[in-house]
Order: sequence, then C-alpha cells, then structure tokens
Amino acid sequence: MSGADLSHRHTVDGLFRAHYRWLCSYLRRHLHDAASIEDIAAETFVQLLEAPSLRAIREPRALLTTIAQRLLYQRWRRGDLERRHRQQIDVDYAASAEELVQLTQTLNRLDHSLQRLPGKVRTAFLLARIDGLTYPQIAAELGISQRSVSEYMNRSQALCDRHSANQFLQDKRFA
Repeated sequence: MSGADLSHRHTVDGLFRAHYRWLCSYLRRHLHDAASIEDIAAETFVQLLEAPSLRAIREPRALLTTIAQRLLYQRWRRGDLERRHRQQIDVDYAASAEELVQLTQTLNRLDHSLQRLPGKVRTAFLLARIDGLTYPQIAAELGISQRSVSEYMNRSQALCDRHSANQFLQDKRFA
C-alpha cells in the first residue's frame, strides 16, 4: 500500500470517526429503518474510500450529505422500479406465490451482483437503465467522459449477461 493510499485511508477514517453519528442522525430524517440508515451511512464512507483522492475538504458534512443523498435517491429509484415491476406482474398475469418468490430472489441476486460493481459503474448503469439517461447525460451527471460511460455500460452489461447465463443454468437444473 502506498503512502498516498494510507494517507487517504487515514483521512476517511478521521471523517468516519468525526461524522458517522451525525450522518446517521441526518439520515433518520429520511429513513426510519435503523439498518437502512446504517447501510447508507456505511456506503457513503465506502464511496469516499473508493474516491481516487481527497483534497482538503472544507465542508465535510456537505460532501457526506451529497453522497448520502445520491445513495438515498438510488435506493428510492430502485424501490420505485421494484413497485412498477410488481404492478406490471399483477397486470400481466396473476403470479403464484412461488413465481413471486422466484422473481424477488432473481431481483435480489441481480442487485447483489450490481452491488459488486464499483460505485460509478453501478451509478452509470442505473442512470441508463432506470432513469433512461443518454450517455452524454450520464457523462455530465458523473463528470466523466462518454467513453468512460460506454466502458462502464459494457462492464455492467457483461455482469448482467453472466447473471442471465447463471440464472438460465439454475432454471435448467431445477426444471
């Protein structure tokens, strides 16, 4: 581990020690589930760790709030998407309890797979697939090049393809 990496980790550690409780308190205004609050707060600091470098931060709470709000919006968008899919399932056909459980498990496995992607890759994928943003819009939103967006989408699509192939093999095994 380089000196810069160690310094970065110490900076994030100091921010965590100084602001974690405050961030959890802030999140309580938006979430009422203690586990969700802790998940969002922890993911906020994970994203700081994944950031390439932290310059001197004049307003650490503003930075933490911004990251946490983005994570909240992602969570809410995902919840909206799940509700829309469930409504569509109800409209398309009356699914059995077993089919609903299988669908929920599939969505959970896909979500787990997406969580393994780095933050910007996952965010680019969600902005494209859920929000319907174009590559130029995603590039502007994330402050990256359109080429990076394309690479991120290829990476996330490969993950989805692997997930689909694994799901197909599981379905064949139990058929």
